[in-house]
Formats: sequence, structure tokens, C-alpha cells
Amino acid sequence: MKIIKFIELALKEDVKDGDYSSLSCISESNKAKVKLLVKENGIIAGVNIAKEIFSYIDEDSNFKELIADGTKVNIGDIVFEVSGNSRKILIAERLVLNVMQRMSAISTLTNKYVERIKDTKAKILDTRKTTPLLRFLEKQAVKIGGGENHRMGLYDMIMLKDNHIDLAGGIKKAVIQANLYITENNLNLKIEIETRNLDEVNQVIQVGNVDRIMLDNFSYSDLRKAVHMINGVYETEASGGITLETIKEYALCGVDYISVGAITHSAKNMDLSLKAL
Repeated sequence: MKIIKFIELALKEDVKDGDYSSLSCISESNKAKVKLLVKENGIIAGVNIAKEIFSYIDEDSNFKELIADGTKVNIGDIVFEVSGNSRKILIAERLVLNVMQRMSAISTLTNKYVERIKDTKAKILDTRKTTPLLRFLEKQAVKIGGGENHRMGLYDMIMLKDNHIDLAGGIKKAVIQANLYITENNLNLKIEIETRNLDEVNQVIQVGNVDRIMLDNFSYSDLRKAVHMINGVYETEASGGITLETIKEYALCGVDYISVGAITHSAKNMDLSLKAL
């Protein structure tokens, strides 16, 4: 199970031979009760992961969830309470906080983008601009915040970007080879292709055999023209430097999806604290 492997590796990195701070001053039989305190408004995420971490480290611990993942929280809210062995709670503390602060930040930022375009048909997508080995948590946080996941990695979609196209010898060759590869290897993969201007959009339309066209760094005017050209035959995705200030205008151009790398790579950790009761 991915989460268990993650916990094992995280503890190996942090604890190694032992938590000597706790071992040196807290008795083995000592019991404690702690609460997760919210110190910044936002969307909470990672509660279920925290429960897994506490349970893994101390199977006898008692986890009481007070606020569920995806809930809007305010300063002073208590998300959960945990009681159990004091040493084991302290081992879990930093891992739980690191995970929840990161996930909550991503959920909160994602939700801001989602709210900006809620009156349009467009949906917010994440990207592969994630922290190595933490992608599964960060993409889970995006969904908790109301966004949707793009491909998880290189293995679950064919995405022909500018370098693929240039190295393959052009749009037509790249698309033909991609479809041939899928057929020859009996794969069930969608094909997305990146375009950089209206001429490339037209080339893709001419060759066909793709599922989604990415419109990268298009002006509003060209984006509207591209959506009109595509005319619903293929899914459309706007991408490239889109911010909270500009995303509504992009959505109003009629695209199906807007991918935003910032929701994972630029989210600032939410301020949370684990305090003894």
C-alpha cells in the first residue's frame, strides 16, 4: 500500500535509531492527548492520512476526527484529537504536520482557482509539477480542494509536448506514431497534444486521432479562435502562466480544462499546530 510505504520511508528518514529527545525525558508508559489546532483559515486536507500515520506508529492510539477533509476551517478550529503513548505521538507529530500543512495549502489554493471559475464550464487541472515521491498526496489534495487530476505520470497518458513534436519531426508524424504505438502494444491510452499557435491547432485538426488539444500560452483572442476551430470535436485545455487574476478570462474563452502548475508547486504551507490537551 502506497501510504504505508510512504510512512515507513518518512520515519526511516526522521527517526532512524530513535527519537532521543523523547527517549531521554519521557517514560515509556507515559500517556498523552493532543489536538490539531488551526492557525490559518483555509481548506483542511490530510485528516485521513494523519489517522493512518498515528495508527501505524501506535496501533493502540485513539483518533477522534472532528473536522473532515475538504472542510473550510478558521483560526482556532480543532481538527482532531489523538490520545495514546506520549513517545509515539511525538514521533508522529512532525510527519503529520508536514503532510497536513502541505496538503491543506494545496487544497486551499486549488479551491481559490475553482471558485474563480465556478460560473463557467471549465475545470481546474493539476500538472506533474509536484514534489518527487509526494505526488499521490499532492494530487489527492487537489481533488479535496475541488480540482481534478491530470495524468498521474508518464505512464497513464500520451502527452505530445513541444519537444516530442519537434524531435518526432512535426505534428503529423508525432500523432501517427503515437497512434501506431498504442495499436501495436494494445494500450488503452488517451492522446493529448500541445499546440503553440493557431497554425498548429489547424495541423492537429487536419491529422485528427487525438483526444485533447492543449492551447499553450495563447492570447485570449487566439484562445477563443482555437476553441471555435476545434468546435467540440476534441477536448480543450488552456495552459501556461495562468494566475488567479487571469483565470476567469481564460475560462470565459470556452475551454474545457485549465491546467495550473502553481496549485502544487507554489502553495505556501498552512499554519497548523499539534498541542497537548
